[in-house]
Amino acid sequence: MNQQPQNHQNMQTGTVPPQLNHGGHEMFDVHEVLSGAINTIDTYTMLSGHVQDPELRDILQRQKQFMTEEYNITLECFKSGMDPSQPTKSYKMKQGNDFVYGVKPSQPKKPMQSAAELTDECISLSMLNAVKSGATMKTNAAMESTNPVVRRVLADSLPNCIEMAYEISLYQNKHGYYQVPQLSQQDMQHIQNSYAAAVIQPQMPGKMTH
Repeated sequence: MNQQPQNHQNMQTGTVPPQLNHGGHEMFDVHEVLSGAINTIDTYTMLSGHVQDPELRDILQRQKQFMTEEYNITLECFKSGMDPSQPTKSYKMKQGNDFVYGVKPSQPKKPMQSAAELTDECISLSMLNAVKSGATMKTNAAMESTNPVVRRVLADSLPNCIEMAYEISLYQNKHGYYQVPQLSQQDMQHIQNSYAAAVIQPQMPGKMTH
């Protein structure tokens, strides 16, 4: 990031030190991000002992380790207001990108009556919901952040949330936990063909009028 020295001012108190270079909305929203990250990591920890499928366990462990490192980076720059000691990394999933489309009948879903009913399907859904929730909170916080480093760290972490959610949904789809309906080819083509490319107008030289 290589943040340049900033001279931020508060109209009542004067110069703002780097560690306090945060607006009110940013403080509250990043607080939600950090609390949510802890809750997600804790959720992964609690679920890890109940996972049956080695593939799902591998996804859970890799995502949990990455989330923990990302949490530490976010916390570091939030406390200091400066560049963290290491840049935000990019999460890489192991899954392929092949979805199976279509819906077939399955047993109706209903709430569990006891923890003994906990399955890999339930665990993967809890993981997916936690990651999606984190993406929403990070987006909101990034849009409210005045500190340039915190804003960039949050923005850089969003693709990781998307990648993790995609990895989980691919796993669910492969095992029949997440079915993806499709429109007919005719309907898809109708929607695709209902848009046309925009014409990009060249900028005209000349002076602006007042």
